[in-house]
Amino acid sequence: MKEHIIEVLQQIEREYDVKVLYACESGSRAWGFPSVDSDYDVRFLYVHKKEWYLSIDQGRDVLEVPSKDSLSIPVHPLLDMSGWELTKALRLYRKSNPPFFEWLHSDLVYYEKYSTLETLLAIEQKVFAPVTCLYHYISMAKRNFRTYLLEEEVHHKKYFTVLRPLLAGKWIILNHTFPSIEFDVLVKELLPMGPVRQSIEELIARKKARKEHSFQLEPPIGLLNDYLQQEMEDMESLMKSMKASEKDTSTPLLNEIFRELLEQAWQ
Repeated sequence: MKEHIIEVLQQIEREYDVKVLYACESGSRAWGFPSVDSDYDVRFLYVHKKEWYLSIDQGRDVLEVPSKDSLSIPVHPLLDMSGWELTKALRLYRKSNPPFFEWLHSDLVYYEKYSTLETLLAIEQKVFAPVTCLYHYISMAKRNFRTYLLEEEVHHKKYFTVLRPLLAGKWIILNHTFPSIEFDVLVKELLPMGPVRQSIEELIARKKARKEHSFQLEPPIGLLNDYLQQEMEDMESLMKSMKASEKDTSTPLLNEIFRELLEQAWQ
């Protein structure tokens, strides 16, 4: 699949007249618990030619292949690709956008040029805002908990949509750094051996062994529901005592990175 992903990225460059800077896996494959037939959720950064940035009208700053943007070559049915234009990505990085941080921390990197990843990770601590990321993850956990896990019967795979952001938030509170996106690492680092961890590890094993649509409705796992409810309440209380980030000082540096990558891509 990697060869096909690179082929598609090169075709995107040709047909949309851009340069791809970086591409990685996001989603369940990056998190470490893909199902047998999970999609490949590829996320990438790209940059236009200089002329594109010298227009009085801002152009579209995303590419979504094949859902919204077509190519002249076949795209594998399990491949879902979404890219952000570089200035859009850097603005989100400045805001400590957790999804973008997850792209940069993915262990499944398919493509990189011009030391893009190294350059962006080198300034991570200048843009990382613990409270911003924590709020994102706690809000996600609460929303998914209410949406998926409070019925009389639930899909057990939906526990991951709550457990992953909750453990990511727990990591931020304890370490004040951006969390690992590998779910196994979060579990091993943050959960002691016991019934909760055992239940989660059993869920991981089931998820990896089955197809995405093979999960049937089942009664909720009371042990995990109780754990999640208590953890979300505790983390919300702790978040209130954390100070928000100070005034932004990263913009000049991000502007410099943009200009350097633009020049390298099209020199």
